[in-house]
Order: sequence, then structure tokens, then C-alpha cells
Amino acid sequence: MIIRLSDCPSQPWKNGLGSTREMAVHPPGAGSDDFLWRVSIAEVDSAAPFSRFPGIDRQIALLDGNGFTMTLDDGRIHPLTTPFAPFAFAGETKVAVNLVDGPTRDFNLMVRREHARGEVLVWRGPGTHEPDPSSVLVYCARSVIYSAEGPLHAGDAWRPSSASPVQLHLQHGALALVVRIERYAPGRSRT
Repeated sequence: MIIRLSDCPSQPWKNGLGSTREMAVHPPGAGSDDFLWRVSIAEVDSAAPFSRFPGIDRQIALLDGNGFTMTLDDGRIHPLTTPFAPFAFAGETKVAVNLVDGPTRDFNLMVRREHARGEVLVWRGPGTHEPDPSSVLVYCARSVIYSAEGPLHAGDAWRPSSASPVQLHLQHGALALVVRIERYAPGRSRT
């Protein structure tokens, strides 16, 4: 299934200080209190602090703009200025933001840590890639990716609709962010 960013309505951050476009959530229709995982594209146009999500592991990657510096409440300072380089942090962490130079957009993965583990991988084209069974979403960050369901342009995402193996063809200059989710076995959790 292809998801067009233009079809994903803008919605306010949980803290109301920014906006985001939810590309995918599991289970479908889940809200911020009951999702297992969620992928969104955030617009960061001011030095507003991030929303806090207790019990959630987050990964963020710069898509557009010059980025920002994240100051975390554990004392770490992370410059999110290198495009497409995922950075992981706990959702309950208090994060202050200082923009480098103008607004940015970033890719966000959130995973409920009690039930699953997630990661964001980077594929660079050209070439053919076959997502493994734990891949739940492929986001086209640059150029074009061809799937059996049609082309993905920058800003589009693809979700597998069956367990059958598929191939995605990245064109010259293409770059994809791939979300992998591994659920814990019933009765087991990370904690």
C-alpha cells in the first residue's frame, strides 16, 4: 500500500507546540495512548520543546532544513544536523530544541517499549532491495522508488500488504528510511 504525505492531514503535537503528519500507526486508528508503533513527519519551525511520551522509544532523523540542537534532560546535547541519520532517545525525556537556521522537517518513529523494539535503517540507491518480514514501512526521502503498486516519490511511504516477498527498486539518487518492528513474544517484555 502506498501512502502519500499529501493525504496525511496536519495535526498538532501532543503538547500543542508544533505540527506533524501521521503516516502510519499500529494498530490502525490507535491514539497516542494505545499505539504499538507510529511513524510521522514533524514540522519544526520554532524552538518549542518536544512532547513527552512516557514508555515510548523514539528515533528521529532530519529530512529537510539545517536542523536543530536537542538538549536532553540527562545532559546530552545532540545536533540533529546530518540528514537521514537516525537518533534514538526515550520518549519521556525532556527535550529542548534550538533551530540552527530556519524551519526543518523530520522523520519520527515511536515504539511502545514494553511490547516491541523498533529501528530505522537507511537504504541508498540505486539498486533493488527486498524488505525483511519485520519491515513495516519504507519512506522515500529522495528521488523515486518503484514498487509493484507504483512509484513512490519523495515524501511517499510504502507498507507491505502481505507476507509475500517483494522487491523495491531505488533509482539513482534515491534514499529510503526503512522502519523495522520486532514484537516481543507473548508474556515477554523488555522490562
